[in-house]
Amino acid sequence: MKKYNQSIQQSVELALVQYLSDLDGEQPCNLYEKVISEIEKPLFSTIMDHCENNQSRAAGCLGINRGTLRKKLKQYEIPH
Repeated sequence: MKKYNQSIQQSVELALVQYLSDLDGEQPCNLYEKVISEIEKPLFSTIMDHCENNQSRAAGCLGINRGTLRKKLKQYEIPH
């Protein structure tokens, strides 16, 4: 298994700092919604791949129920 030197939290923090810096003083809009959607889509897609598209296993890995998983897969148009 590949070892990562950065935690997910650190990666998100660095990305946010860079994003805010790139705005060059402009105020961000709907930042909470943007961050959640930017993180959720690759999270669900990667876990579905990891679990070989087994929704029960994926939901278990994520700690959510299958109904929520199906809703998110549909929301982000992730094949399942």
